[in-house]
Amino acid sequence: MLPAAHEDAEVHRSSQGGAPHQRIVVCREEEPGLPLCRKVCYAVGGIPYQMTGNALGFFLQIFLLDVVQLEPFSASLIIFLGRAWDAVTDPAIGFLVSKSPRTKHGKLVPWIACSMPFGVLCYCMMWSSLPDATPTALKFLWYLFMYSLFQTCMTCHHVPYSSLTMFLGGTQGDRDSATAYRMGMEVFSTLLGSGIQGQMVGSYHARMNGCSVSNETLSNTSTSGLTGSLDNTRRAYLFASLVLGSVYCLSCLVLIFGVKEQPGPLRPLGKVELPFASCLRMLVGHKPYTQLLCGFLFASLAFQITQGIFAFFCTHAAGLAGKFQHLVLIMLVTASLSIPFWQWFLGRFGKKTAASLGLALIIPALVAVTQVTHSFLAFIFPVTVAGCSMAVLYLLPWSMLPDAVDDFMLRNPSCLNLEALFYSFYVFFNKFAGGLAVGISTLSLQKTILLFSFAGYHAGDCTPNPSVVLTLQLLMAPVPISLLLIAIIIFCLHPISEERRKEMRMEMEAMGHQVQPE
Repeated sequence: MLPAAHEDAEVHRSSQGGAPHQRIVVCREEEPGLPLCRKVCYAVGGIPYQMTGNALGFFLQIFLLDVVQLEPFSASLIIFLGRAWDAVTDPAIGFLVSKSPRTKHGKLVPWIACSMPFGVLCYCMMWSSLPDATPTALKFLWYLFMYSLFQTCMTCHHVPYSSLTMFLGGTQGDRDSATAYRMGMEVFSTLLGSGIQGQMVGSYHARMNGCSVSNETLSNTSTSGLTGSLDNTRRAYLFASLVLGSVYCLSCLVLIFGVKEQPGPLRPLGKVELPFASCLRMLVGHKPYTQLLCGFLFASLAFQITQGIFAFFCTHAAGLAGKFQHLVLIMLVTASLSIPFWQWFLGRFGKKTAASLGLALIIPALVAVTQVTHSFLAFIFPVTVAGCSMAVLYLLPWSMLPDAVDDFMLRNPSCLNLEALFYSFYVFFNKFAGGLAVGISTLSLQKTILLFSFAGYHAGDCTPNPSVVLTLQLLMAPVPISLLLIAIIIFCLHPISEERRKEMRMEMEAMGHQVQPE
């Protein structure tokens, strides 16, 4: 359990003559550690980012290709440019947050509150379909603009929200516990987002695909019937966006009214005085942070390639059109239920061991998935294992990041208020990996920009080109496995061990407890 607040309530007392006396420990009941209510409210604030991000990750690609009916190159360009813009805005927003003054409502929470209404509006507009007569160029510009604007709003939410981890109060153990609450809620939010959207639109995709219907029936299907199915699919996407937008709004309100920022000895919630270039040099020069960034980049890239291609793989390679949404639910439920286990595991065996073992779990699962076709039951076990491994990606990198920030602050006590920059670059690399993942997977289906000379994907194909199937199999196993092995090696070599964490905790406690005698 978490250490009580009275363990770190050391103060200096003076004798009646005014001479400094010995340091003693007293109980301060007014600061009972990090309350459960604050942890829960903080965790709820993470719902919008993961909920909308995973809905986009699983469904935006297939939405642009099969519903909006853009060409694969146009769809991939929208996603790649949107992700690239989103990644570029992360350091910029992080620096602006660091430079922003502290108000009576805090320094970070006002950013979340102001970005919320615009984020909800852009998310709903992004899933709306333009009329069929709209020129392709205008469709391209509309979805690129809405996607980029939504990602900007989400950056204004997520960078200050993730930085808020360092300002919740409490001890190192309290912070790790709050991170576990947050990750558990974020995994649940992926289940919520992908589950709601998947259940609403999955069956319509199966009807649009029409591959489960015999060729004779297909030849007698009227054009008006296919058009009606497309219209229903578009309405389903729009309704799902309204539901998720409402959850987005409510979760932000819970965070805004339930969490107060708590400054600390090395975290005064002030303005950064250094220029951006100097801050960037200091961050890049901190080895534990840059090594953690690299490991997070490779692991995130592996998972996001798999995530982005999963719906296509199930539909066009595994013969499970209309059932992939159920597999997504199984994966996310398993990930959500695995968070408490991994939180216990990292406390018992250390964060580096948990990260390496957890990421390695998905490797045999990916191999098994590529060998199974037309069998929903055979998919369940490897998807369950993949969900257990996914929980590690959610929990461990974000649990290791505060330790890297603490290490930097202890080594550079004169450089304060850089927490938002640390977290913004962490988010930047995650989104950069997402842009690469989606671009690689979509472009590979059309031509050999990265893998093959031509894969020949066309929306609505009932019997995919063998090149498409081969491309999907390569993207589902060999590519992410190679990236995961690199990530595992990096995490094993991470310089912050459990012994170093104990040293940092003692130094932080000593710094926080030191009070000059009067």
